[in-house]
Amino acid sequence: MKLNDKIVVITGASSGIGKSLAIEFAKRGANLVLAARQYVTLCQLTESIEKQYAVKAIAVQCDVTVEEDCRHLIKQTLTTYGRIDVLINNAGISMRALLNDAGVDVLKSVMDVNFWGTVYCTKYALPEILKTKGSIVGVSSIAGYKGLPGRTGYSASKFAMNGFLDALRVENLKNDIHILTACPGFTASNIRNTALDKNGIEQGESTLHEEKMMTSDEVAKIIADGVEKRARTLIMTTQGKLVVFLSKFLPGLLDKMVYNTMAKEKNSLLK
Repeated sequence: MKLNDKIVVITGASSGIGKSLAIEFAKRGANLVLAARQYVTLCQLTESIEKQYAVKAIAVQCDVTVEEDCRHLIKQTLTTYGRIDVLINNAGISMRALLNDAGVDVLKSVMDVNFWGTVYCTKYALPEILKTKGSIVGVSSIAGYKGLPGRTGYSASKFAMNGFLDALRVENLKNDIHILTACPGFTASNIRNTALDKNGIEQGESTLHEEKMMTSDEVAKIIADGVEKRARTLIMTTQGKLVVFLSKFLPGLLDKMVYNTMAKEKNSLLK
C-alpha cells in the first residue's frame, strides 16, 4: 500500500507516538483524521501539518473510552472524506503501582482506554475498512508479550489488544484486509509522565531513563513502513525480540531478568 492520498485515522494523536504518526503519514502524502481529548492541541497540529505537507487534516475531539465518541469519529471521517483506508488505534495510558496497593478502578481506567478504545474504534471502522481492503493497526507493546511488575493493568490491556487483533485477523482471513500489531519497546514519550499511580493520579515524572529509549519519531517511521508493506507484527527493538523469544523458551529466566531490570528504576516498587 502506498500512502499517498490514503485516509488515515489516528487516535491519541495530540502527543507522543500519535503526533509522530500524524507527521510521518503526512510526509507520505496521507490525508488525516486526528483524534484525542485535547481538541485545541489537535487543531494546532492539523493546521501545522496542512501548511507544511500540503495534505488535508481534520481534528476530532474524542475520548476513546466513550463508545459514542468513537462512533462519531468514524462518522465524521466518512462525512469529510467518504472512506477510511487506515485506522491506527494508538490512544493509550499506563500505570505504575503494585496490584496489592492499587484500587481496581486504576486497572479499569487503563483497560478502558487501551483495550475498549481499540474495540470501539475498530468496531465502527471495520465495515469501511472492508470496503477499501485497508489496514487496522494496534499500537501495542512488549508488555503485551510479557507482564511487567507494577503495570498489571497496562500489561493486561496490551495482552487483550493482541488477542483481539489476532482473532480479528483470522475472522477476516479471506477478506483481504490488513491487521498489524505494532509493539514498540520503551519509547521516549509522555506515557510514563501520565501513568496512573495507585490512587489513579498521574505520577507526573518518568521513573525510567528516557534518554536511552527509542524516539516516537523512530516508532512512527517503522509503523508507517509496516502499513505500506502490510506487515503482520512489528517487534521494534532487540530487547523486545529477546523478550518474545525467552517468553517462549526460557520463561523462568525471563521473569528474573524483568524483575532485575524493573528493580533498577527510580523509586522502584520492588523491594
